[in-house]
Amino acid sequence: MGRTSDANIRLMDAALDLIWEESYGAITIDDICKRADVKKGSFYYFFSSKSELAIAALERLWQEESKPKMDGIFSPSIEPLTRIRTYLATMYDFQVEIKRKHGKVLGCPVMSVGSETCTCDEESAVGNKIRELFTRKRRYYESAIRDALAEGSIEPGDPAEKASAVAGLIEGTLTQARILNDPEVLHALPDMAMRILGAKSLTSSPKV
Repeated sequence: MGRTSDANIRLMDAALDLIWEESYGAITIDDICKRADVKKGSFYYFFSSKSELAIAALERLWQEESKPKMDGIFSPSIEPLTRIRTYLATMYDFQVEIKRKHGKVLGCPVMSVGSETCTCDEESAVGNKIRELFTRKRRYYESAIRDALAEGSIEPGDPAEKASAVAGLIEGTLTQARILNDPEVLHALPDMAMRILGAKSLTSSPKV
């Protein structure tokens, strides 16, 4: 049996790196193949287009990195507001490390792709994947918020609306941090989220 090729994995990794560092629209299949050290013919063996590669790469990112992280932080065994605060605190830490490594704040690769593709008919499949991933994340927020409502640690309200408000805060603040190239913008995220949720105590710290 011949050696199993990892070219498809390298292509997905290269695509995500380039999308994150530059933009979805700016990169080409040639750019991706060069970064992955994969011949263009091999690209078309695995993927029919850049959009198909992007969808596969984003799903792999979710399954292998994002979902395990979310499952751990948002475990039902952890206090509801601690889940949210811990998650938001990790965003600051991560972007500080990204700036140290790359010299700039890169924000979220999923948001970067979504901002370019979600209104583009030619990339509707990519846009659909982005919306799907956003929905998956919001379910974690909403679950924690429902638990917080049940225990009375936040002001009453519709959990879906509160989850949407938290998601908007995250997305907007990450975008601002990238525009300003300043991860410090993210430092206040946990407290801002608590105020949006109407938390009855703002003093609890995330347990990391």
